[in-house]
Amino acid sequence: MSQSPSERRAFWRELRAQHPRLRAALPADVRVTLIHRGEWRGLTPVSFVYQLVRLCLVSDAFLAQVLYRVKARLQALGVPLLPRVAHRLAIITGQVMIGDPVVVRPGLYLLHGQVVMDGLIVVGEGAVIAPFTTLGLIAGDVRGPTIGDDVHIGTGARILGPITIGDGARVGANAVVIHDVAAGATVGGVPARVLGR
Repeated sequence: MSQSPSERRAFWRELRAQHPRLRAALPADVRVTLIHRGEWRGLTPVSFVYQLVRLCLVSDAFLAQVLYRVKARLQALGVPLLPRVAHRLAIITGQVMIGDPVVVRPGLYLLHGQVVMDGLIVVGEGAVIAPFTTLGLIAGDVRGPTIGDDVHIGTGARILGPITIGDGARVGANAVVIHDVAAGATVGGVPARVLGR
């Protein structure tokens, strides 16, 4: 069943309202990135701006993440064209492609680029995503995975379809996950299976 234009607009308006504001997301992203890089020393308003700029200069993935945040905010405000520019810059600079319907909660840490996220996806707070990772769709479905808080996703992992990865779960390198993963579980393999809790 297809949606009317007004239903589509309402859907996108509701989805964009789920994006965290820059004022909440960027400090959390800076804090988590500094912690994972072993550089956390606390943040004042001045040091936040300094660290934000510094991380954008030294980490292509962090720059792409900031561009995603700006794109999402501009879309929520209804600004034309500039979100597309930010999206393309994120792809060019960090090889990070985060689609329009993806909602990323504050505190994401991208180790490096080469990350693809597309479809109706929610990524929880404190998630860690390694390079060459895909969070996406299975053919014929528009819903992608829901990633819980503090989930670690290893290099080359593929998490596909309308599944849930529970809080604190770990996904091993090169795993292909097509079924739900319980909170706190560690999965790996092709297809992924539980390796521990």
